[in-house]
Amino acid sequence: MTSTATQRIPSKRQTLDEAYAPPANFLEIEVVNPITHGVGKMRYTDYEIRMRTNLPVFKQKESNVRRRYSDFEWLRGELERDSKIVVPGLPGKSFKRQLPFRSDDGIFEEEFIENRRKGLEQFINKVAGHPLAQNERSLHIFLQETYIDRNYVPGKIRSA
Repeated sequence: MTSTATQRIPSKRQTLDEAYAPPANFLEIEVVNPITHGVGKMRYTDYEIRMRTNLPVFKQKESNVRRRYSDFEWLRGELERDSKIVVPGLPGKSFKRQLPFRSDDGIFEEEFIENRRKGLEQFINKVAGHPLAQNERSLHIFLQETYIDRNYVPGKIRSA
């Protein structure tokens, strides 16, 4: 015999319109299109960050920016310093791949770049999915500004 306090709450059947309607709130972030620039010691790879959202805290509902690994490091450092969240780790630096006289392309090898891209995508989705991180100005700069102003004033974003 089940007591009334522990009975299941009857669920309402979802209509097809409700099932296929746009989600109430969404935040989609992809890290795509890695491009390697430069030669020798000036060589680096950057990634396109595509964001789509309907969350009111973001002033732009869609954005595309390019970011380097060092930009992800900057964001992680800012969030660790200014927010109350536990910030996930980034994919490793892979110092061995940066050593000279290698028989392969080191950190510029396709497989390494693809694995790093996946790791960066996981990182940014974990961070941006956190409700407290969504209010951090550094995250908004990282996702939506063409250039990162490293002299910005840290703080919270006020929802519109």
